[in-house]
Amino acid sequence: MKYAYVAFDAAGKRTEDVIEADSELVAKDTLASRGQYVVEIGSDSSRGAAHGARSGGKSGRKQSKWKCLAEFTRQMAILVSTGTPVVQALGAIERQVTDPKFVAVVADVRNRVEEGSSLGDAVGRHPKYFDAVARSLISAGESSGRLDAMLERLAAVNRQQEVVRKSLTAALAYPVMLTMISLVVLVNMLMFVVPRFAVLFESLDTPVPASTAVLMSLSGHLRAHWWWEIPGAMAAAVALVIWGMSAPGRRVIDRLILKLPGFSSLCISLAMAKIARLLGVLMESRVPLLDSLILVEQAMGNASFRKLITDVRSAVTRGSSISSVIGKSPLVTPSFAEAVRSGEESGKIGEVLTSLADYLDDDNRTLLKSLTQMLEPLVLIVLGAVVGTIAVSMFLPLFDATAATGASGGGH
Repeated sequence: MKYAYVAFDAAGKRTEDVIEADSELVAKDTLASRGQYVVEIGSDSSRGAAHGARSGGKSGRKQSKWKCLAEFTRQMAILVSTGTPVVQALGAIERQVTDPKFVAVVADVRNRVEEGSSLGDAVGRHPKYFDAVARSLISAGESSGRLDAMLERLAAVNRQQEVVRKSLTAALAYPVMLTMISLVVLVNMLMFVVPRFAVLFESLDTPVPASTAVLMSLSGHLRAHWWWEIPGAMAAAVALVIWGMSAPGRRVIDRLILKLPGFSSLCISLAMAKIARLLGVLMESRVPLLDSLILVEQAMGNASFRKLITDVRSAVTRGSSISSVIGKSPLVTPSFAEAVRSGEESGKIGEVLTSLADYLDDDNRTLLKSLTQMLEPLVLIVLGAVVGTIAVSMFLPLFDATAATGASGGGH
């Protein structure tokens, strides 16, 4: 089978070609034996999908900042590990990046390093892409002379976070789509279907049940005032989103998320996996504990977990252990707290946290799958119930009218 690939040699020279091999792994091993370090590889039949990556970033294909950072750190780790100078490695990546905004970021980083700045200081100029954790790990790698190892760890963290985001998006996309379809169907039925039945009921001069009367009233109100009610509902939705992005709104939403049945356990598990992953990587990288806790605190999106890390940091400052604080938190499972305690006692807290993160990530994949399987039929049931209620409410008066006519005919 043929595989299209992009690789660099020890001098940072970029190669685009096709290799024939039994599998992708064999292809990588063959290229590695030739001194080629692969950064992109795929079956030759999918070359069109990978063309943007091989065309030196000229396609203008936009990517999420997380994907940009994951690819940047992975490729930098490969190039630096081969002895390629940092400036040369940055130049090679700059020619390959596909996102137009990130191209400018990499170019600016390269220029600053050429002018004498450290890589950590250079990436620190772009906090939108390089957060505090990334900047800290890169600086720690430069200070310790293990930049390639730090970049590889950072790449692993970013890849995992990208996987989690994609999994969440995939899990929620279908239910959200069904919910939007449900709203469109409901509005269309109230605007166009129910009024036709209302005219028919008036011509039959037959009494209607309370549910039908409510639907007809709601339909008439919507048809009379749609010109401000529909835009008003959209404006209210936008205002709700803006409020949710504010600090007070974020705090309320964070608390609600942790109280939603079924969903709260997943959110807690995802947050604890992130804490374990980041803190484990930072401590394995020899970043001081207090500094690591500050970085993890800044990286957490949920206010409840930020407070948890703040409490841990305060306790550590006073000389207490991490496990003594998290063991009292309702957000942390006893098994997690016990594992952290064991890690502290053995002096392998970084390794233990990384292992916990791996376990939680596997568990979260199962939880996400279960959540998706639960939400999809639930949304369909709700949609069916709404449409079914409207249908029954519209046809019930017709059945009553038909029965009444039959009874009247039988009486004659």
